[in-house]
Amino acid sequence: MIVYPPCKINLGLHVIRKRPDHFHDLETVFVAVALHDILEVLPSADGKLHFSQSGITVAGDPMKNLCVRAWQVLKHDHPALPEVQIHLHKKIPAGAGLGGGSADAAYTLRALDQLFGLGLGQEALLNYAAELGSDCPFFIMDRPCYATGRGEILETTSVDLKGYRLMIVNPGIHIETARAFQSIKPAPSGKDLKAIIAQPVEQWRDQLQNDFEAPVFLDHPEIKKIKDELYAAGALYASMSGSGSSVFAVFPKQVNISLRWPEKYFIWTGPAQ
Repeated sequence: MIVYPPCKINLGLHVIRKRPDHFHDLETVFVAVALHDILEVLPSADGKLHFSQSGITVAGDPMKNLCVRAWQVLKHDHPALPEVQIHLHKKIPAGAGLGGGSADAAYTLRALDQLFGLGLGQEALLNYAAELGSDCPFFIMDRPCYATGRGEILETTSVDLKGYRLMIVNPGIHIETARAFQSIKPAPSGKDLKAIIAQPVEQWRDQLQNDFEAPVFLDHPEIKKIKDELYAAGALYASMSGSGSSVFAVFPKQVNISLRWPEKYFIWTGPAQ
């Protein structure tokens, strides 16, 4: 079975409070984007669990990849689940604020459920996804979602970016999520995020904010420059996604985007949804 895990962008991201479990309560809107990894899951030919990877390199022990963890989580509750062979072709930059690893994990759950007829249903898949990561449940939903809690409490929303073009720019700068959180003073935003995204995209620029931008831009002015250049090129809205370092921009479909970026940058353009 072959599936195509998408990445996500954050429309607004507010860090509201630190929780007793050392996580943070957040408020954001997740939107999936048509930049995909490619994930193949097959029954193992030799009765052993295998994981292989190609495309963009992901650091670390391959057998600790979130795709493997997804199989292990299901195996714990479903001992009859067969061993599998997983191959992941990475097209989404890792550690870039785009949720690629979370999408891979969630789509592994979905593929295993379908391939072996586990009949889990959406609620069970959401619970398993929450064990793997705070934004993993979003990739079970297949809809734009308003997210609270750690990012796992989801409410579908009608935000619609169809008809726009999207550009994602990743400069290859690694942002440590823990440091990014340490640089923020959590507080309620005082803004109604759902009301803001219900407005036309043209009105988002001065209202829709990502709390991580200020500290990250201070440490990495290059990332702020990317956002400024996207606006100068005619973007209706531009923002860092997650805790960075990717910056995305929403353009009118008819705009001719003329920008030159350093060769080391990862660039993607395509439909927003």
